Amino acid sequence: MPKHRIDRLVWLLIFGGLFGASLGLFVLRLDAAMGWPLVAAGCVAVVCGVVLIWLRSRMKDDAP
Repeated sequence: MPKHRIDRLVWLLIFGGLFGASLGLFVLRLDAAMGWPLVAAGCVAVVCGVVLIWLRSRMKDDAP
């Protein structure tokens, strides 16, 4: 996978996850059965983004 795609995916996962988690916290007041899965999915997305940052840092550069 090209590095620029990984970079885009990282930002998408982190910011999308934070948005989903915050949306879940707002929904939690009205409906706990719908809020907790949103919070959990958002947190999982953020963790995946952080893991991709770590993987990206371990990749070797192709340029001399």
